[in-house]
Amino acid sequence: MMLHELKPAQGSTKAAKRKGRGHGSGNGKTAGYGHKGQKARSGATRPGFEGGQLPLQRRLPKVGFNNIFATVYSTIKISDLENKFEANAVVDEAAVVAAGLVKKTNDGIKVLGNGELTKPLTVQLKAFTATAKEKIEAAGGKAEVK
Repeated sequence: MMLHELKPAQGSTKAAKRKGRGHGSGNGKTAGYGHKGQKARSGATRPGFEGGQLPLQRRLPKVGFNNIFATVYSTIKISDLENKFEANAVVDEAAVVAAGLVKKTNDGIKVLGNGELTKPLTVQLKAFTATAKEKIEAAGGKAEVK
């Protein structure tokens, strides 16, 4: 198959409806806008406009809170460390990104305690859960907060 032989599947494309192109087209003259009135004019009101009444989106209360100062961690699991790193390796942010475990480090990387660890690793990351720290040290490694 060549590029010039490609075409869409049968029935998947339709010609655009050409509005306002004469009464023989079935959608001519007023082009579906009816006769006169505000909605027949160009520059009709924006979506949500209620004729001067306070719009619904402004009548409803604001909800929620976004803490712009919160620390956002990228997370990895103990099982990820087991699968991606050799014994006695030093695991830091650069190594984790290079291994493809996280795309963005955000405010740092946090290790979660999911899975098992059998190799001794020196893990130098921003944060650890209590179970993650226990499992790393139980396997003969070190969990160092950077």
